[in-house]
Formats: sequence, structure tokens, C-alpha cells
Amino acid sequence: VKLALQELRDLARGIHPAILTDRGLGPALSSLAARCTVPVTVTEELKRRPAPAIEGIAYFTVSELLQNISKHSHATRATIDIWRSDTRLLIQVTDDGQGGADTTTGTGLSGLAERLGSVDGLFLVDSPTGGPTTITAELPWRDRHPESRAVS
Repeated sequence: VKLALQELRDLARGIHPAILTDRGLGPALSSLAARCTVPVTVTEELKRRPAPAIEGIAYFTVSELLQNISKHSHATRATIDIWRSDTRLLIQVTDDGQGGADTTTGTGLSGLAERLGSVDGLFLVDSPTGGPTTITAELPWRDRHPESRAVS
């Protein structure tokens, strides 16, 4: 409960979680995955960190997707893959649940699609009834400024 309250306070202030700021996207996503109600495997292949704004959007996108998996998917396992492809940061979240995720019902997935679209990102949902669900998020790659912290 204390951790959840701290994350809500951080979010309300617009501050990235400490692990994201200090250690980067891979460790931050692994921390999120460890708290998910289903086992999650994280594969991160980034040689450098993206700009803090892009890193934050990626973190909160995955956070919401993992919450959806916990609440709605009936999955027994999930994966998070994150990598850079030229000028894009790519995130793929897959679960073995019941499928049926849709951006046209409810506000969660459509809200994520809008947020990513606002920074020239893409949000793709492949979730046939019966599963599995694969959600791909693409964000523009923006380099960190030299004074930003490097990956530890």
C-alpha cells in the first residue's frame, strides 16, 4: 500500500518513479512486472536511454497494460519486449489470456492510443476472442540530453 501511495503521489506531481529516473526503462519495467498478478518476462534491448519524456510515456503505458492484464485477461503469463529500431522505441506486451481487448470499448486502451498519438506514436492491438493479446506501442526515439543520467 505504501508503494502504491508513493507511485500515486509521484504521478500526481508528474515525477517519474525513482527507479526509472535512476536506473532506466529496463529495471523500471522489471519492477512493474514483479508486481503484476501473473508472471511476466521482460526483455529489454536498449543500448542507450531515450529522452525522459519518451521513457516516462513508455513506463506508464506498460504500467497500464499490466494492470489490464491483471484485471481483465485471465492470463497465466505475459511478456514485455522493448527495443529500438532506428528512429522508434518499440514496446510489445503479450499475454496468453482470453483476448477481446479493444480500443473502441472503455477508456483505458483508447486513452493509451490517444496519449501515444499525441507524440507521433502508434498503438496497435491484436486481440482475437480466445486470445492471445499482443499490444504494440511505438514511440518516436528522442535522445537524452548529455546532462541526463546514463544507464547504470
